Amino acid sequence: MSNTVSSNIKASPLATDLSKYTVQKINLADLQDALRLGWEDFKAVPTHAILLALIYPVLGIVLARTVLGYSILPLLFPLAAGFALLGPFAALGFYDLSRRREQGQTPTAAHALGVLRSPSIGAMVSSGIFLLVLFMVWLAAAQSIYSSTFGYAPASSFPDFFRSVLTTAEGQRLIVMGCGVGFLFALVALCVSVVSFPLMLDRHASAMDAMITSVRAVAQNPIPMAAWGLIVAALLIAGTIPFFLGLTVVIPVLGHATWHLYRKLIEPVAMPQEPAPQPKARRYAADFPVNLFSWWGSKDR
Repeated sequence: MSNTVSSNIKASPLATDLSKYTVQKINLADLQDALRLGWEDFKAVPTHAILLALIYPVLGIVLARTVLGYSILPLLFPLAAGFALLGPFAALGFYDLSRRREQGQTPTAAHALGVLRSPSIGAMVSSGIFLLVLFMVWLAAAQSIYSSTFGYAPASSFPDFFRSVLTTAEGQRLIVMGCGVGFLFALVALCVSVVSFPLMLDRHASAMDAMITSVRAVAQNPIPMAAWGLIVAALLIAGTIPFFLGLTVVIPVLGHATWHLYRKLIEPVAMPQEPAPQPKARRYAADFPVNLFSWWGSKDR
């Protein structure tokens, strides 16, 4: 009976797929090195990175204006915090830029957008949809927390809203509950995406295998991954403060750094060496009738 169970486990496609992705131990110094390498990538291709990142502050400004237009100020902070949930998918182009620089190529904007032609684009899109659903659920949870604390009356102005949140007991309760629930959403996003998108891009893993491998990477490196989550959150908050314009630097640097973090967390595949080409024997026109039957003599030997 036990032999049958063990043979079934060995034959499981999931076990076979996951065995290809070996998670390595890292430390806090590796996080610093990943950020340094990400900054180097950003400096090497700043024009392309800023060009690609412009859509994020524009999106943030549009979202903020929408919030103000409908007088739903309580969702302004959850929308800004949502960049942490959607960031891993939004940084796909930067992973490809770092991958190409790693291979000795000179990345261009066309290369970054070429990620859309990746064989694993379907898996990456499905994982991105999962993060988008997570983002929408987070917004609904944030709205529910605010409504349960302050009721359904909308805030009339910025000063009124911030005074209610910062100077009342209800506001303090809102901050504690909102940060606690937001932490859980951020934890889920970190666990399933810290290396999943680079893994799909680099080794064409399926969405499920990539997410499970990402969870394994977090489970085997809890302290470095917790520190990485804090770093990402702090940088994203810093990037949103000056009207979201800081994201033009923060998003590319984090995207590049995530690629290098992936390289440290997942053991690379040893590429098989191709045999050196054998030099061909020279043939002469004078030997034309004979060399047509050269295979016969080699067979006799």
